Amino acid sequence: MVNTLIVILGAGLGGGVRHGINVAVARLLPGFGFPLATLVINVLGSFLMGVLAEGFALRGAAGHPARLFLTTGILGGFTTFSTFSLDAISLYERGEPALAVLYVGVSVAGGLLGLIAGMALIRAL
Repeated sequence: MVNTLIVILGAGLGGGVRHGINVAVARLLPGFGFPLATLVINVLGSFLMGVLAEGFALRGAAGHPARLFLTTGILGGFTTFSTFSLDAISLYERGEPALAVLYVGVSVAGGLLGLIAGMALIRAL
C-alpha cells in the first residue's frame, strides 16, 4: 500500500511538470505545428531514466522506495508515450505523413540515445 502511494505521489508531480513544459513550449512557440514539447519530454525523460536506472543499479537499490518514487512515479507521470502516439497519428491525419515519420523516428532514436547518454554519464562519474 505504501509503495502504491509513493508511485501515485510521484506520478502526480511528474504529470504537473509535463504540463508546465507543454504550457511553456506553447507560449514560446505558438502555432509551431510540431509536437516539440512531447518530443522534449520523451527525450529528457529517457535521459533521466537512464541516469536513475544506472544509479540505482550501481548501488543495488532495485527495491528502494526512492526508485519507485522517481522512476515509476515521477518519470512515469512525466513521459508521454501515449501522447506521442496521438501526436504521430494527428500529424498523419492532418496530411503530413513525412512529419509523422520524422517525429516517430526522432522520438524513438532520441529516447534511446537519451537513455544511453544518461547511463554513460553515471558510469563516468
